[in-house]
Amino acid sequence: MKIIEVTASKGHLDTVLGIADQQEVRDHRLGAEDADGRQVVRLLVADEQTQKVLDALEGYLSSDPEARILVIPVEAALPRPSIGEEEASRRAARAMAISRQALYDDTEKGARLDSTFLVLVFLSTIVAAIGLIEDNVAVVIGAMVIAPLLGPNIALALGTALGDTALMWRSLKTNLAGVSMTLVLSIGIALLLPINIKSHELLARTDVGLDSVALALASGAAAALSLTTGLSSVLVGVMVAVALLPPAATFGLMLGSGEYAMATGAGLLLAVNVVCVNFAAKLVFLVKGIHPRTWWEKKKARQSLITYLVMWAVSLLILVGLIYLRRSVLAEL
Repeated sequence: MKIIEVTASKGHLDTVLGIADQQEVRDHRLGAEDADGRQVVRLLVADEQTQKVLDALEGYLSSDPEARILVIPVEAALPRPSIGEEEASRRAARAMAISRQALYDDTEKGARLDSTFLVLVFLSTIVAAIGLIEDNVAVVIGAMVIAPLLGPNIALALGTALGDTALMWRSLKTNLAGVSMTLVLSIGIALLLPINIKSHELLARTDVGLDSVALALASGAAAALSLTTGLSSVLVGVMVAVALLPPAATFGLMLGSGEYAMATGAGLLLAVNVVCVNFAAKLVFLVKGIHPRTWWEKKKARQSLITYLVMWAVSLLILVGLIYLRRSVLAEL
């Protein structure tokens, strides 16, 4: 459950309470009127009702710059409401759904190109490069967990679903900066340190096939699903399953050491992971009904979503073709 706290002028009170009645919120409480003539209304709302109530309130109060809407999580509420088994099952199935704004706030953080992001990319690249060179799987997994490269890709998918051009461009810029930094650092490390070409961890990131495509699609879908249901702890497993950093670091290490054939495989794997994560995440957001509030924003977002879905689907088909072509060439050698 959530508490939606609305602060608005007293003239809006009747409409806010009317929205509460219309959406059948569980309970509401009125605060005292302050010196500015504003009043606080607290609504106790079930998780599955939160987005509808927020949309209704935002649509009505958007013209009032002084109005404020806060969403406060509730750990527990007593006494528990008595409901039938069918209603209990329905609510349990939707209980983990989170509001669009909460999803945006959680995801938007991953698109921020700030000092923390750059430092994490720097550190995780060094850790990954050492793990790959030393053939140490534990070190490579550690680099996967601390690497922040998954965040901007999920934010890009959400920005497309919401038709948020600013978030899309911010995500693209952050993603490009992170991958570029990883490549430059790993190339530099390859020029300074001897590379063990026979390292199993390195070789694993130079081999790409249809199993890599299936894994990346499933992991991208799991990442988006974990965000839309509030199970953010699942993201740690996704980071390990479809890590973007190790293939990017392998790509740079192989380029720096002059192993261009192996670098091609690592580059293909990186491209497959990026495309599949975005494609799968966009599909999940579409199925889960993640869209803007107003009808004209929905129209713009739908056009954007269709365009990018086609773009990523075509990109994936091209990559699959390149995978088959590379395997055919290697088989002839």
